[in-house]
Amino acid sequence: MDIFIDNYRLYLQALVTTLSLMGAGLASGFILAVPIGLLAIEGPRPIRFLTTIHMTFFRGTPLLVQVFMIYYGLGQIDLVRHSFLWTVFKEPFFCAVLALALNTSAYTANIIKGAVLSVPKGEVEAGQAFGFSRLKLYSHIIAPSALRLFLPAYGSEVIIILKATSLASTITLLDLTGLAKNLMSRTFRPFETFFITALIYVTLVFILTRIFKIIESQATPKGEEF
Repeated sequence: MDIFIDNYRLYLQALVTTLSLMGAGLASGFILAVPIGLLAIEGPRPIRFLTTIHMTFFRGTPLLVQVFMIYYGLGQIDLVRHSFLWTVFKEPFFCAVLALALNTSAYTANIIKGAVLSVPKGEVEAGQAFGFSRLKLYSHIIAPSALRLFLPAYGSEVIIILKATSLASTITLLDLTGLAKNLMSRTFRPFETFFITALIYVTLVFILTRIFKIIESQATPKGEEF
């Protein structure tokens, strides 16, 4: 435990980096996922095909491969390297956030698609019978029902992204895992360094799980609780 006490400032900095990666990746990914998920249902066939490609590629390839493709691969493209884009793509933090965002956007879009399609058809047909427009159907019937189906799966996705931030350590970022590797090389005490890091991750997962439980309970009508 003395490793943590002696390096608590470094652990705090690494924790901020991890949470920043998670927050930026999830926020960016969610902004991408909403239109992708809805277009996968409502869009014309060519657009639905493109959303399928997006979800299939980023869900079907390892996140580590995606991180390396963005951080190392894009630097080999002259158009990127000799343009204003290089000012951001040479930054490991930006590349890690982009990889996390693209990855979670694919999973989140699929969750949104599944939640919307799982709304009971009877509810939708009732709205149509009352003459609701498509926009009103989504805002008054589909979205509230889909949200209750969406939250449990999205809570799991948030936890997955938290743990996936550890891959940022492979491109020189000192997140919690990167710090553990750094301290291990300095102290030659791998068990203690990684055990402390594991405890921090477990604590974060516990906090996130409780937060989502509270959100889910608030989103579920009292009559539907079991």
